[in-house]
Amino acid sequence: MRIQLFFIWILHFMDLARGADNTKILRYRRSSSVARLCPAGCASCSALNGCLSCKPRLFFHLELDGMRQRGTCLSSCPRGHYDKRSPHINTCTRCREDCAFCFSETFCTRCHPGHFLFRGKCGNSCPNGLTANTALRECTECPVGCELCLRRNECVRCQADLYFLHGQCHHNCPSGSEPDVQLMECIPQVQCGVGEWTKWGPCIRKRSLRANRRGEETRTRQLPRSPSLYGDRCPHVSEIRKCVIKKRPSGLS
Repeated sequence: MRIQLFFIWILHFMDLARGADNTKILRYRRSSSVARLCPAGCASCSALNGCLSCKPRLFFHLELDGMRQRGTCLSSCPRGHYDKRSPHINTCTRCREDCAFCFSETFCTRCHPGHFLFRGKCGNSCPNGLTANTALRECTECPVGCELCLRRNECVRCQADLYFLHGQCHHNCPSGSEPDVQLMECIPQVQCGVGEWTKWGPCIRKRSLRANRRGEETRTRQLPRSPSLYGDRCPHVSEIRKCVIKKRPSGLS
């Protein structure tokens, strides 16, 4: 901050020096037409260094213009800077090197890649019990049993003895699902698929009942879907019932 204020005073000094050589110094006056030649928001300016001071409630910011820094006046500070107010001048001050966005000199709100946010600070690792989240660049408190998570309630990898399901970790898979011990995930439980019964077949006399008119008839059904390992067993696919063989009408061979 002191270096930035020193640089601002240097700009003023250089500006005044040019004024002694009869070059133009542009300062803001409400009634002066010269103020219209300064960039928007400037209270005073020079052609070489841009804004030297700002109108009330604006923030002085130094930005690179090739190899030179030029002063600008902004209503809010750009990314990577925080606003600092004082009775004499409001300035935009750069965040710390490991901090991409910040609220103040000591409180970061987002870190640069390779660093992780924890309680307003950026570090290259996280405390025990927290996960270094590379997507959010922050230390994330994961759900119970979670080894790696995207956010507090969304796990992506569970501890070795737990099963993963919908961002959560389980000792036992909930109803409607079953464990896959190779993937260590809870997968949907598949029940047996059962088709419709066919019509009863013809009544057929059994060999042991050749002298009798009683026989048996059969019907079947298909199983279009097999159950998973823990799904319910499929029911039987055929039924047999007793029947009476109809007597052929006389005169038919």
